[in-house]
Amino acid sequence: MGDRHRRRLGSLPVKSRVSKETKLRLRVVFLDDSERTFEVEQKVLGGDFFNKVCGHLKLLEKEYFGLEFRHHSGNYVWLELLKPLVKQIKCNDLFFRFIVKFFPPDPGQLKRGLTRYLFALQIKQDLSNGSLTCNDNSAALLVSHILQSELGDYDEELDCHHLEMKHYVPNQEYLDHKIIKLHKKHRGVSPADSDIHLLEVARKLDMYGIRPHPAHDGEGMRINLAVTHSGVLVFQGNTKINTFSWAKIRKLSFKRKHFLIKLHDQPSCKDTLEFAMASRDVCKSFWKMCVEYHAFFRLSEEPKAIPKTLLSCKGSSFRYRYNTNPGLILISICTESGKHL
Repeated sequence: MGDRHRRRLGSLPVKSRVSKETKLRLRVVFLDDSERTFEVEQKVLGGDFFNKVCGHLKLLEKEYFGLEFRHHSGNYVWLELLKPLVKQIKCNDLFFRFIVKFFPPDPGQLKRGLTRYLFALQIKQDLSNGSLTCNDNSAALLVSHILQSELGDYDEELDCHHLEMKHYVPNQEYLDHKIIKLHKKHRGVSPADSDIHLLEVARKLDMYGIRPHPAHDGEGMRINLAVTHSGVLVFQGNTKINTFSWAKIRKLSFKRKHFLIKLHDQPSCKDTLEFAMASRDVCKSFWKMCVEYHAFFRLSEEPKAIPKTLLSCKGSSFRYRYNTNPGLILISICTESGKHL
């Protein structure tokens, strides 16, 4: 892949200020830590702003990404594409993070080099902040591919200096010898191929693409919930203790701060599992993420009827649209009064 994908993804912004004018100045932080400020009308849809951000990157496979920001409630939420900005943003001094939203099972199969490069940046970020946990051997292998991508072929002096100056994983100093030994084996591998190798290692890790949501199970035990391409997962710490695949799930819903998973007939366990989350807003946000993940990875063609049985909740509604190869998908889960979120 050419050097054009490895440039800074944006330029430094002018600090945003609260404004009563019709235009918003919104700051976006990209995966390479660069920033850019975008000027948009308050009344435009979130999707128009998102498209403007993706246009800045010249990104075509944009459906895998999203813009995350801190809601006025204090929780981090995703920008909704079908909702006007004015209904989502209460002030002009916040910033958005452009990050991966949907993690496919094999990111190395993404069609475009820029998309794979952005996924590689996300893996590097998750590895650095400790959210992508793994054993020492996997960590060393991941960093060795990063070095090959960033530095090229092994050079003893350059490698040692670089590892002293830049930390890719927690407690990296204990892995330097392993990292260098593995980097030596990657001679001749291009930056683009190094990204593919990095993604191949990362996708096999238990914590790949996991965004944990703290909760308590029915017995009061602290757990984390997460949603992936395969379904809803339950973790204790970094250990996966249960998987509810989409095929097993009959319905997902929430009531106040309780997230409910209704399973197809299971003779060995209860058919409805209940998890308590921090608040209704947090619970609702996770439920919406489940709606989106299910739509993104399970629905490959436009349904004849909206599937309300799997993902529904009284008193809440959510419209979600995305582009997939067979065409446009629209999911709409409405309140009894017909109002949308």
